[in-house]
Amino acid sequence: MLLITILSIIFMLLDQASKYTVINYLDKEIVVIKNFFYLIYTKNNGAAFSIFTGKRIFLILITLLIIGGLIYYIIKNDICSKIEILAFSLIIGGSFGNLIDRLFRGYVIDFISIKIFEYNFPIFNIADSLICVGIFLILIIQLRKEKRR
Repeated sequence: MLLITILSIIFMLLDQASKYTVINYLDKEIVVIKNFFYLIYTKNNGAAFSIFTGKRIFLILITLLIIGGLIYYIIKNDICSKIEILAFSLIIGGSFGNLIDRLFRGYVIDFISIKIFEYNFPIFNIADSLICVGIFLILIIQLRKEKRR
């Protein structure tokens, strides 16, 4: 559990450092790769795809429940493989990163914009990426466990 805690804090700090940088230095859209990858500072009052816009307290409570559930699962189960430790650390660190935004700013800072052909993906941040990668790793872990059975 100690390693998960340390990694989660590192990932949360990485997310918060990226948001600090965006707040203080990103005053206009930056084209990283034309017609594909942009940086643009936005404030998201909801969750993914702007669902639950304006439901700040609800989103805070859901995040706390998810983090609590993950910690309970980690304590009750023997989480010792490196990939599991990484996966849970990514999810918890990313969740805390967005939770800090909601608690202290009232919204989440998003800034990564991906455009493929004419489709603009919802703008997201490092915390969102951490959570998605962590969930993806857990899915892979579960598929491997099922395959072994």
